[in-house]
Amino acid sequence: MGETITLNASDGHTFAAYCADPPDGTARAGLVVVQEIFGVNAHIRGLCDRFAEAGYRAIAPALFDRVERGVELAYDDEGTARGREIRGRLDWRKPLLDIDAARNLAASAGRVGIVGYCWGGSLAWLAACRLAGFAATACYYGGQIIQFAEENPRCPAILHFGAQDSLIPLDDVGRISAAHPDLPILVHAGAGHGFNCDARDSYRPEVAAAAGERTLRLFDETLTAP
Repeated sequence: MGETITLNASDGHTFAAYCADPPDGTARAGLVVVQEIFGVNAHIRGLCDRFAEAGYRAIAPALFDRVERGVELAYDDEGTARGREIRGRLDWRKPLLDIDAARNLAASAGRVGIVGYCWGGSLAWLAACRLAGFAATACYYGGQIIQFAEENPRCPAILHFGAQDSLIPLDDVGRISAAHPDLPILVHAGAGHGFNCDARDSYRPEVAAAAGERTLRLFDETLTAP
């Protein structure tokens, strides 16, 4: 359904992105889909395709291109270590430039939302707080959101966490909730880190479906409603 395209960030950096459009070619709105530490791999491309099937123009910028191009990592110890190493060579500012370039293209379809997973969940939070032009954000198991819990999103947001996530303490989730008492924060029972990813052992299809329904409801209400 999708294709790999080339985008340019405002600082002159050129990078790849995966772009998927609805089968009928008519998008109701745009979405930026932000990767995990495993790159724009088959899972992220598949998410873009599913969002496209739901009527959105979905664009996943290859944020690791600033360090190494064409990164696609497996969900194993080696892939995790490599992804963390690459992520550690990036600051928070430069990926936001690439996300903003993706948002600019997605805006050709109308209002733009952003959804991110793991590292991307934290970046989706930051993008909603620091960048103009996003109309909604959904953040899945963003472990670094706690670092930026005092910042405020400029748009409606929803956060998804797993109750059994060994990487994100529930105390952190509680602190985020305390800083944003009106923010919908869903802590999914029986779910660990990566519950939305069907390539992980931690995948929980029932939880992923429920979280996905809430996410699409947010986007439908904020991006496509009159």
